[in-house]
Formats: sequence, C-alpha cells, structure tokens
Amino acid sequence: MSAATILLIIMWVFAAVFFVVLVKDVVAHKDELDKSKMGYNVIVSMIANFFDTLGIGSYAIATSAWKFNKAVDDDLIPGTLNVAFGIPICVEATIFIQRIDMDPLTLVLMIAASIVGSVIGARIISRLDIMKIRVVMGVALILVAAITLCKINEVGPFGILGTARGLTGGLLAVGVIANFILGILMTAGIGLYAPCMAIVLLLGMSADVAFPVMMGSCAYLCPACGITFIKEGKYNRASTIPMIISGAIGVLIAGFIVTSLPLTVLTYLVCVVMVICAVMFFHDAKKRG
Repeated sequence: MSAATILLIIMWVFAAVFFVVLVKDVVAHKDELDKSKMGYNVIVSMIANFFDTLGIGSYAIATSAWKFNKAVDDDLIPGTLNVAFGIPICVEATIFIQRIDMDPLTLVLMIAASIVGSVIGARIISRLDIMKIRVVMGVALILVAAITLCKINEVGPFGILGTARGLTGGLLAVGVIANFILGILMTAGIGLYAPCMAIVLLLGMSADVAFPVMMGSCAYLCPACGITFIKEGKYNRASTIPMIISGAIGVLIAGFIVTSLPLTVLTYLVCVVMVICAVMFFHDAKKRG
C-alpha cells in the first residue's frame, strides 16, 4: 500500500469522525437554526469550491460573497469556512494526491505541521470578539489579494521554476515550519493555497507538487480545527451541511469535467473584490461590533 493511499484512508476516517461531530451539534441546536440565507450559501459553496479545485482558492470568494450579502455573521466566517469546506477539500485531496508524484516524507511532514498549526490557531480565533475578527479578516483579504497578484504575474517565488519532488535537511525544516504557520493563518480565513504554492516554488520544488501539499494540508487541518469551531459554536449551523454537499459537487465538476478556463481576468476581479471587502471589514471594525 502506497503512502498516498494510507494518507487518503486516514484522511477519510478523520473526515467521518468530523462529520459525526458536526451532525450531532446541528441536531442538538436544530431549534435555533436560521435558514433564511441557506439557498444563497449553498450556491456560494459550490462556486467557491469549484474555483478552489482550479487553484484560485475558495476562502476569498466565499468571504467576499458572504460579506456583500451579509449571509454569514462576521464573527462566524472563519469557523464556517473551515467547517463547511473541510469535506469538499478532502474530495480535492483525493483527486490530486493520487495524480501527482511526490516524496512521501515531505508530504506527510508538511501536512502534519499544518494540522498542529490549525488546532492552535482555532483555539485563538474562535475566542476573539467580533471587532478583532473583522480586523483579522480585513488583513487576511489584503494579504491574499497581494499574494494572488504576485501569483498571476509571476512575481517573487511564483516566477521560480523548480524540479524537486521533495525536500531534505534544512529545506525540509523550513517547509515544515512554514506550513505550520500557514495552518495557524488558515483558521483566520487566510487561504493556504497561494502562500503554500509560493513556499513550494521558493524551496525549489516543482509547481505541480504544490497541489497535493496544499490540498492535503487543508483536507486534514480543516476537520482538525473545524471540530474546535463546532464545539465553540462559532460557525453557521443552518447552512453548513448543505454547503458541504454543494461544495463537493463543485469540486467534482471542476476535477473531472473542466480541463481549462481563462482564469486570469477572473482572478484579477477576485482580487479587486477582496480589497473592497477588506475595506468594509475595517469600516465595520470601527463600530466595535
């Protein structure tokens, strides 16, 4: 049995446990569910996870959509992102971990580091008040917009072409530490994909290696930190399970039907929307909740 297969088996066992915890929490609070924005959130999840599979990322798209329509309360956005998108990302990881050859040790260590980071991050983020959440989300969107612009213009590490399929020695340590930090930031709504790709390229690995690393990391860390958000009640209970279903459908459509799309213009548009939403978060933060 290959390392990739073992990783996927463990991942889905963990995802199953996560889903049971989620269902129990939703059922326990069934009389408190606000379903007014459920239809909108289901569509957002499908679209966001569709583009996530293509490498654009889902967090910024979903955050912007929720912010514009006020479909998810600001203080619930980080938790909703990690809880609702956890299983769709597992579907992504299943597709890409099997497709792309990578050094097993590098993959396992970087994924493990992101899990530890996410658990620590969730304990911090889930206890922040709404004003701090708004500030964190505003900063997150600005950072992701800047990194995404670097990505599509091949600025900095995005312009480096490597060939390595894994890391050793000091470079492996750097990769592990970096993914640990990204795991923490992931719980604040800062998507892991773009910065992870930058790290992979900067360390001299092939660009395609970024896909199993970033998708595998998120597939493990989202359920890991998601359980913390569930226990804290810091996520949108009413829409989460329907969003999981629609998000998984979006992933499958992108993964098996779509082969190529003209994404550059769309990515620029997403960056503009992210900046606008960041300004909105900072403006709302001044109201102190």
